[in-house]
Parts: sequence; structure tokens; C-alpha cells
Amino acid sequence: MAQSPIIFDRDLLRARRARAAALGPATFLIDHVAPELAERLSVVLRKFEIAADLGTPGDAVRRALAGKAGVIIALNEPPVSGADQASLAVVADLETLPIRDASLDLAVSALALQFVNDLPGALAQIRRALKPDGLFLAALVGGQSLTELREAFAAAESEIDGGVSPRVAPFVDVRELGALLQRAGFALPVTDIDRFIVRYASPLALMHDLRKMGATNALTERKRTPLRRATLRRMTEIYGERFADPDVRVRATFEIVWLSGWAPHASQQQPLAPGSAKVRLADALNAREVSAGEKVER
Repeated sequence: MAQSPIIFDRDLLRARRARAAALGPATFLIDHVAPELAERLSVVLRKFEIAADLGTPGDAVRRALAGKAGVIIALNEPPVSGADQASLAVVADLETLPIRDASLDLAVSALALQFVNDLPGALAQIRRALKPDGLFLAALVGGQSLTELREAFAAAESEIDGGVSPRVAPFVDVRELGALLQRAGFALPVTDIDRFIVRYASPLALMHDLRKMGATNALTERKRTPLRRATLRRMTEIYGERFADPDVRVRATFEIVWLSGWAPHASQQQPLAPGSAKVRLADALNAREVSAGEKVER
């Protein structure tokens, strides 16, 4: 079996998250996601006996689970923050989940799985950990996030350094996630996007927030030499030229990709077998059926 490419330096990612916690984390993104997760769970009219929160920074999501789950297990990498909101806190790597098969009624994750090197493998582990008819609900940072920062850095490095280095993570595309959920064995997979704009006083203020989120560059292929002041200065100029509003504040796009799926169960709605339909589509639409090759007058 081919080994998954190592995209992220997860040791560095852990260190930067620990630094962010020490700085006083910027929580606006998780604070945006947590109530949306609670609202999505509210339409499921049942209480989950055992739930797991997989890698979500802070405890906002676990607070959102209050009343929807009996036992809440927080699986996170050190340092485990907000453990008081969980019934049980476990230090764990999201790429090797220490969860027994068919043991969870609900698994949730927010703003964590986008930094997993082997996302298909992680989804397969989550699927196996769910009981039949168990639910998986997650939010990931999507592929259109920080397009402005990506473009400004690329232009500045091309101009000042004569080349471009990877600085913004290659976040997953929503079109790929539906296929990954099916590949992992989830039934009734659903994906959708929440995209919004955050405005900052300057590009440096955005970078400061990313630092306090523990979300600065942790790519294994990152450039190891320090960022040159001239490059940084030119990046902020380009960012302002291209993405500033009339009041001089700059825009930063954040995209949240939502995905959900169920562990298969006999009670779930099943697709009809091919050829089993009892009503012709043309009849249902009150339209004339056109055979292949027939020309239609417009």
C-alpha cells in the first residue's frame, strides 16, 4: 500500500498551537463554526449516548454538544484545552485514533481535519468507530480560504525573490470530499460550503490572527529561510492595492466546508434498484419523450 504524502509537519503544527494557546488564541473562526454545528445537530431528533470531539481547538464545540450527548470524549493533541467541558479527555493523534470499532454514536470535528496528512485514512477510521446509524459531522477550512494572502505572497515573491515558495496550505476542495466520504463507507454523504469575508486593518493584522490560531505555515515543503523584510513589505503593498475597501481595510476570505455522513444501517433510506421505477419521468413532468436522434423544434 502506497504511503500518503507528508504534507504537514505535525510536530511543528503542535508546537505552533501550543504557542497560540500561550499567546491567548484568536477564536473568532471556531466561534463562528460552533453555533452552526449546534444548529445542524438540532435537526437530528435524538440524543447521542457517546460522542467524540476529534481535535477541535478549544471547547466551543463541546459546549455546543451539551444536551445532545451523554458522554463526550475530547480527543486532542497536547495541550488538551477546554477539557472541563468533556466527560473524558484523551491525548491522541488524529491520524491514529485510539477508538474501538463501533463504539461511538456521534463524531464531530471542527477546524482540525484539514491538517491531517492522510484524510482518506482518517475518515475511514472515523467510519469504523461509529456504531451502525452513527453520525459524523465536521467542518474543515476549505480551498478558497485566504486566496488574497496566497495571491499577494505569490506576486511579491515572484517580484522580489524571483520565485514562489509554498506558504498557504492546499486546503481540500468540496468536490473531493463527497467522494472521500463514499470511499470511507459513509451512507447519505452531504457536503456544503459557508464562505464569508473578514476585514482587517492591515495584512499584518491578519497574519497576527493566524499566528494566534496556530495556523501559520506548517508545510513540510515550506521555505526554511526567514521571510525577507522587502518581500513582506511588498506583499502588504500588493495586498492593499488589490484587496482593500474604500476605508482602506483589507478583505480576507474564509471558506468552511461542512461534511456529514452516517454509518450504514438497514433503517436508512436506500436508493431504488435500476429499472424499478413505476412511473416514467416524461409522464411525471407531463412532457413528450424524445427518442435518441430525434430533432426537436425550438
